[in-house]
Amino acid sequence: MSEPPETDADQAVRDTIVAVARRLAETEGWAAVSPRRLAERADLELAELYRHFADQEEVLAAVAVRAFADLAADLAEAHADAVPGPEGAWPAVVGAYLDFAYANPEVYDAMLVLTPDLTLGIDGVPAAPRAVFVELRAALAPLAQGRDPDSLAEVGWSLLHGLVMLTRAGRLRPEAQEDRETIIADHLLRWPLAVIDAGRTADR
Repeated sequence: MSEPPETDADQAVRDTIVAVARRLAETEGWAAVSPRRLAERADLELAELYRHFADQEEVLAAVAVRAFADLAADLAEAHADAVPGPEGAWPAVVGAYLDFAYANPEVYDAMLVLTPDLTLGIDGVPAAPRAVFVELRAALAPLAQGRDPDSLAEVGWSLLHGLVMLTRAGRLRPEAQEDRETIIADHLLRWPLAVIDAGRTADR
């Protein structure tokens, strides 16, 4: 027998559980997000919680998917508000990505450390993680200059994620943080102007 369709009330309960889990994780860490504490904080019976989420892993994945959607929206807004021109979007998107990651460390871990099933290239991955990639790609595509935009976006995402994780772990010099962010935003993924000009000349 198929399960009955989810109602608006069901979705509202799920949204509440996800929001409570997110707040609890950010204040006390994921170890504190137990089903019993979630039910208490969401003012639900434990059985009602389990009716919506089978286990803690499902809650974690739901938080991650919602956070991916929030990050994608932040990146899209930064892109829309960026300085016009092909070189304006990427620095704005870099800033928005890093702001989100540093402001939401536990949620960021849920997105990119604790949920390996939310991986690009795997069948059935929700749209939200792909939306983040799409926004990164859109910001970098104008800088591709003949390079594969998908690969460039993967490299850009890798650089941002590596910077976030190493910074949070205290492995990088604090006094050089601004310099590192500037290098990624303004220099590292751009072809030198001389190379671009030489390529344009050769194409004539």
